[in-house]
Amino acid sequence: MSPTVIQQAADALWHARATKTTIPRVSETFGISTAADAYAVSALNVARAVARGAKISGKKIGLTSTAVQQQLGVDQPDYGVLLANMEYLSGATLPTGRLIQPKAEGEIAFVVGRDLPQEQLTWSQFLHGLEYALPAIEIVDSAINDWKITLVDTVADNASCGMYVLGLEPRRIGDVDLAGAALDLRKNGVTGAVGAGVACLGNPLLAAYWLAKTMAAAGQPLLAGDVVMSGALGPMVPIVAGDRIEVEISGFGRVNCTLA
Repeated sequence: MSPTVIQQAADALWHARATKTTIPRVSETFGISTAADAYAVSALNVARAVARGAKISGKKIGLTSTAVQQQLGVDQPDYGVLLANMEYLSGATLPTGRLIQPKAEGEIAFVVGRDLPQEQLTWSQFLHGLEYALPAIEIVDSAINDWKITLVDTVADNASCGMYVLGLEPRRIGDVDLAGAALDLRKNGVTGAVGAGVACLGNPLLAAYWLAKTMAAAGQPLLAGDVVMSGALGPMVPIVAGDRIEVEISGFGRVNCTLA
């Protein structure tokens, strides 16, 4: 794919998010057909945001849940870049004016304690590099019309990143049952999604390990202090201004936010 077309696709997504409007699939409009080209599109807009003062706060892995993959019609995970202005803490009120068509997911987040630059990262090195696990809410958001996305479209749109909300009580990863952790996501007091850690590539640690190896191979390793959003434990739930979202994950406690 020519650099000009990659730039045009990035410009279209940037303008869509700046104006809070949706656009047709970039996979069709610009003929973006490979994951490599889609990541190139995303990288341009991440670089543009950083040039304007944004700070990278971590990475996310998306499409780890079979339920979410089925919702979106894709069959493999992807990754995106988290920015510091996407981060909120439990109890926060989130500005929906920054979003287009948001949905909420319940996840387990990790905090990296040591740089993980090794291209052949071993399991023991990976575990040694993680500091904490937290319950989290990810607010995913797409610039593509009606969320009718392919893998290429969500990758180009920075893995449909919107915002994320972190819990306030970190856990050591050896003190919690990550695969068996049960999710209850409630919207306005009513359960909207249930799931478990096993839905996240079998174990959220395996999802985060995949991400750590993938990012090291891409020359963008996870660094000390980074947040890793490890993927949804259950289906996405559409949300609008005024909704209150509360996620409870067994062994982790609760995290909540309100949309203004």
